[in-house]
Parts: sequence; structure tokens; C-alpha cells
Amino acid sequence: MPTDIQPRIALLIDADNAPAEMIDEILTELSTFGLINIRRAYGNWTKPGLHGWQSKLLENAVRPMQQFDYSKGKNATDMAMTVDAMELLYTEKPDAFGIVSSDADFTPLVMHLRAKGAAVYGFGAAQTPRAFVNACSRFLYFEALLELGDGITSRSDRRESQEADAAARQPAEQAAQAQSTSNAKAAGGTGMAAPACANLRVPSHLLREDRPLIAMLRDAVKAMQDETGWARVSAVGTHIGNKLSFDARNYGYASLTKLMAATQAFELRDEGTARVAVRDKRAAGDGVAN
Repeated sequence: MPTDIQPRIALLIDADNAPAEMIDEILTELSTFGLINIRRAYGNWTKPGLHGWQSKLLENAVRPMQQFDYSKGKNATDMAMTVDAMELLYTEKPDAFGIVSSDADFTPLVMHLRAKGAAVYGFGAAQTPRAFVNACSRFLYFEALLELGDGITSRSDRRESQEADAAARQPAEQAAQAQSTSNAKAAGGTGMAAPACANLRVPSHLLREDRPLIAMLRDAVKAMQDETGWARVSAVGTHIGNKLSFDARNYGYASLTKLMAATQAFELRDEGTARVAVRDKRAAGDGVAN
């Protein structure tokens, strides 16, 4: 009797650069892509700073991998993770890897894994260097994952919940978003805006001011549009994903459709259906100042 075979995922956690309290959200998100049959966390477990991981490792069947510090003031976790990832790539041959770290030193590893046909889902803090973020098939910031940590396990349910919460938000909350997001952008230093702070959504006026973001979206729409200027949002998302790691949830929006609508730079058609399409307002003579 035929059965659906789920993609196999190897989760490798740089415990020195990841908070233990995020493991539940990471596993929930990663499980939507396949079966996480390899789970390892790397660190020098003799350090007091990693004691918070102990209960989380036991609860979630994550195997702790001990790595002593060979030099004072510098850990060797990244090298141990890289060696194991390479071994797994050629022995266990997982379909995808989950890399949890904010360390840009993993960028060459991610590029190699993807070159060999494995998808790589990255998770890290808002200050994660852009090179590492873009090297991943998809990257989610811890701050964005916090919005998903509501006990909802279905991706569609999580998105519906996020949209419902967003509709109920008050204008005063949006004012607080503006200040928090402005600080995040200043800290990012990556060209494209840094993600929204936890539980906050980047407001429309800041999205419009993010010229690299607007340019990226417009280029993707232009590449996928038909003779009338309309492009399927699904095709736009695929085009963006083929170029760099991008997730609308890092800006506080449940979907690419919601993010594009919030920029006020695009028209939308057939919202709420699988045929939802988008068009640059400039193509209809209704441009915005960007």
C-alpha cells in the first residue's frame, strides 16, 4: 500500500548562539517541512550558560554533542557542527538541514549543502549577518518565531490566528511598532530592513521607505507578470525564493500577499484564493512615491 514519504531533516543547533526557550517554536516550524529524524545540539555543556538547555534537550529528544573549548575565549562548536553536517550529507543523506545559529561562519557550509541538493532552513537572531540569511533556502528570525509560539501547530491555523490578531490591533500599537522597527533597521545594517521586533509588525510607511525591499518585490513581479502586468503571488514568491532567503513573517506578516498589500505599492486581485495576483501600481498609473 503506497504511503507518502516525508522529507527527512537533520536539525543541528549551535547552542552557544541560540536560546533554549526557542526550541519548541523551531521544532514546530521545521516539522511543517518534513520529519526531523536527526536532532543534535552542540556546545560545551560544562559552561553554566548552557544549563538552561538540559530540560529542553530531554523534552524534545535532542542529542547533546559535547565540544570542549580548545582555546580560551573561543569555542569550537561551529567546526564540530560543520564536520558532522558534512558527514551526515554523505552518509545519512537527509533531504534538508535545519541550522540554528546567528554565526555567519556557517555560510560556506550552507552554500555547500544547497549545492549538493539539500534544502537548508536557518533560524537565528535579528542581528544574523545577511550573507548567512541569504545563503539559506529559508531563514526565520527568532523574533518572528515568537509570534508563532501560541500552541497552534498547523501552519494554516497559525496564519489565520496571526491575521485575526492583526485585524484587532489598535493604532496606538502601530505607533510603538514604528519606533521598534526603526531601531531594528538601524541595527541590521544589511541593506534590507531588519525584521520586526517580537510580536510587532512593520507598519506600511516603514515598508515604503525600505527601498531595497520595494525594489526586490517590484523586480519579482516584473519578472513573472503577464502581458497585462499581473503576476501570481505564488510565482512571485517562488522567484524571490530562487534568488535569496525571504519570509514575510520576518516583517510581521502572515503571508507574502499580506506584506505586498501593506506596502501599498501593489494592486491585488482574487485575494483569499489560490489565484491571488499582484500588479505594480505604477503599471496602472497609480504609483506611489518610491
